[in-house]
Amino acid sequence: MSNQHKRITIIGAGTIGTALGNILAESGQDDILLHSIEQQVVEDINRSHINSKYFPTLKLHPNLFATTDDKMLESSKIIFLAIPSVVMIDYLKKLQIHLRPDTILINLAKGFGVGNRTILEGLKEQFPNPLCTMKGPSFAREILNRSPTGFTLGYQDPDHILIVRTLFRNTNIHLDFSDDIRGVEILSILKNIYAVVMGIVDAQFNSPNLRFLILTKAFQEMRKVLLSFGGRSDTLFNYCGIGDFTLTSLNDLSRNRTLGLLIGKGFFTEHVSHELVLEGKTAANVFYQEISKTMVVEDHFPIIAELYRIFQSNYDISLFVNKILEFPGSCPARDLDCLTKHD
Repeated sequence: MSNQHKRITIIGAGTIGTALGNILAESGQDDILLHSIEQQVVEDINRSHINSKYFPTLKLHPNLFATTDDKMLESSKIIFLAIPSVVMIDYLKKLQIHLRPDTILINLAKGFGVGNRTILEGLKEQFPNPLCTMKGPSFAREILNRSPTGFTLGYQDPDHILIVRTLFRNTNIHLDFSDDIRGVEILSILKNIYAVVMGIVDAQFNSPNLRFLILTKAFQEMRKVLLSFGGRSDTLFNYCGIGDFTLTSLNDLSRNRTLGLLIGKGFFTEHVSHELVLEGKTAANVFYQEISKTMVVEDHFPIIAELYRIFQSNYDISLFVNKILEFPGSCPARDLDCLTKHD
């Protein structure tokens, strides 16, 4: 690798991109760059060291720079992808002429890409680059405030463990690792579904007993879905699993938990649906439709099935919790016969 091929670039100067870029700049990395299409954001960062759109009150490190120049990508050894999942592949295809084939692409986006595939599936199909993913319980403002924060690095090449670990040395970012890269991606989508569910429960009941009963049933169902979509159950115990799930489900800063609170209080309307970014709604619909191709969703994934019904028709939300409780506990996830479709 040439000396010119050393830059760390983050595509996307939103909340998570800015937060990680600032932490890397603070750690002594001398060539950290935010790439953005937002000219005003770029000018503010370079001139005033403030991202006025996303963090107007927080001063950024003077070693963090931003650009709209696509050619700057050509000298990057690592590119973090911090743009919305639904536009990721199409946007990168426009930049492909500037991407070196040996540059490591690390996906930070959580959600489905084009055609209801994971981001990594789309990247693998379109680009020759080595791929990783980083997911975990990580509110961007907490990162900027230097709170210790965990991410799981999903990798294909074990050599990338040392590269990324070295990158975050002397920062507040703590890593664990998994070669179940598909599982890491799937869990980052699934947790949004169950965060909506926990919001509904907490909007209707102020009961710790019930909250953690449903939390346990949700975690069991996540495990079954993960297995049926080709992930490994041990990945649940990484930061990307139980950590991200509980952060998103139990913290009111979570958009998807907030959606659940609105639904549970009866405030969810078509207007709200259009105004909010509803990752949990999209994920519930996609997983329901995919699962229904091979099995009866209601028999094996009752929580997803009930949430799907909420988004599809008029639904008496007061019945939601009782509907979930009608189903027995999860069958053993190792018994894959329980995941076969009924005749």
